[in-house]
Amino acid sequence: MSASRATLLIRTDFSDHAAWQVLHTAIRTPNEDGFLANVHVVDDPAYRDLTTEQVVSLAPAGAFLVLVADRAALVTAEMPLLAVYRPHEEEAEEGHAELRVIAEELWGIENNISLANMDWEDFVHAVDDDGVFRGF
Repeated sequence: MSASRATLLIRTDFSDHAAWQVLHTAIRTPNEDGFLANVHVVDDPAYRDLTTEQVVSLAPAGAFLVLVADRAALVTAEMPLLAVYRPHEEEAEEGHAELRVIAEELWGIENNISLANMDWEDFVHAVDDDGVFRGF
């Protein structure tokens, strides 16, 4: 995987090309206020069906947020991507944390975590009962 300033969004499900195109368009379209997630899309069948642990282990050091376009993201209308937070080194013994974020609200998590404007816990406390972040 290529390290870049952008957050990695790794596609792990290749079962529905049309659904992927819809999701890809959604994440590349700014919201009504012009906000857009800064993501580097990894669209390579070599990552097909990777588990969360495999994705986390392959992400470059210093990548605090990794996004996964898995089966659930492609088959659900809201396109809930898996957001995986990897804590800073001093918190590394805690492992990683996960939540789902609808494609429409991806910018909020990506922008704010990348710029350290908000903490991961701010988003965790804002998820709905089903574990999906749909905005504040």
